[in-house]
Amino acid sequence: MSLDHLLDEEQLALVEGVRDFAQQVIAPVAAQHDREETFPYEIIAQMGEMGLFGLPIPEQYGGQGGDYFTLCLVLEEVAKVDQSVAITLEAGVSLGMMPLVKFGTDEQKQQWLPDLSDAKTLAAFGLTEPGAGSDAGGTQTRAILDDGMWTINGNKEFITNSGTDITAMVTVTAVTGPDEISTIIVPTDTPGFTAEPAYDKVGWNASDTHPLTLTDVQVPETNLLGERGRGFANFLDILDEGRVAIAALATGAAQGCVDEAVAYAKTRTSFGRPIGDNQGISFKIARMQARAYAARAAYYAAAKKLVAGKPFKTEAAIAKMVASEAAMDNARDATQVFGGYGFMNESLVARHYRDSKILEIGEGTTEVQLMLIARSLGL
Repeated sequence: MSLDHLLDEEQLALVEGVRDFAQQVIAPVAAQHDREETFPYEIIAQMGEMGLFGLPIPEQYGGQGGDYFTLCLVLEEVAKVDQSVAITLEAGVSLGMMPLVKFGTDEQKQQWLPDLSDAKTLAAFGLTEPGAGSDAGGTQTRAILDDGMWTINGNKEFITNSGTDITAMVTVTAVTGPDEISTIIVPTDTPGFTAEPAYDKVGWNASDTHPLTLTDVQVPETNLLGERGRGFANFLDILDEGRVAIAALATGAAQGCVDEAVAYAKTRTSFGRPIGDNQGISFKIARMQARAYAARAAYYAAAKKLVAGKPFKTEAAIAKMVASEAAMDNARDATQVFGGYGFMNESLVARHYRDSKILEIGEGTTEVQLMLIARSLGL
């Protein structure tokens, strides 16, 4: 059951190609990267060569000139088999490149986007801090402008793609004046910029996540990204788009759990017959499919409004909440269908069980999405 009738021939061909790549190239090494907590450089390089990182990036800056909806379709397919690879793509594009696309100068775009679009380099977005998560307005990082140079001091937490061997830059939010937050590009080779040791995470073990320390980091005034003082508004804009992408990723995780559960229920026998013949199992999987379908419909609706240039904040919040809950619920139910095998870390459903919880937290918690939806109702 799908919504393929809403896709054009070019999108269908891309989805099929990425699905084959995910199944044949990503899936066979996913468990090893997860177990060893290693970053899949070879996979990312191939995805860069396929143009997946450059999908929504204008052609004049090395991208494919596609749209954000097409990126979401790709994220869904990748996340079916490996959420770590999917979040590397999602964060690299929506958090790493889109701030440059939307708010950067032509010079900044020419400098950074071509290599980022090919995944020769990665970019990250330094927003969250030890005391500023959902309340990003509580940013404590400071940037002082003097004699044409910004001097930045502060700490960032939970920053995806921030410490790989190919990470080239991090856009950081910083207080630049009274009640003023701005965004500034910091190349990772700048003295004083430190990616601290990687986190020991519950899931997404093959993705790259670090705390960052910025100690007297100095970058040129021209590294300001967008207008001074517009950082808060700009990153809210970026997060709205990112929530649609996360919803697509979560939908892929939810559907991946369905696919695994169906295959297992057809082949695993108990008491002389496939376990899928039992109504208790078949109904559980039917509910899983309904959740995945609803999540897909929600992110399609949000993404369609996004690319049409229409307001989509509420739709993004609904899609993010519905899809992340579908991923978590489906991971739990798939693990139950698999029984003891579902509790083994090498199984895909076990990885989805560990990976999916963060989908209800990152890029806006479920509670934040509920707040946004309630506000849209005038509450």
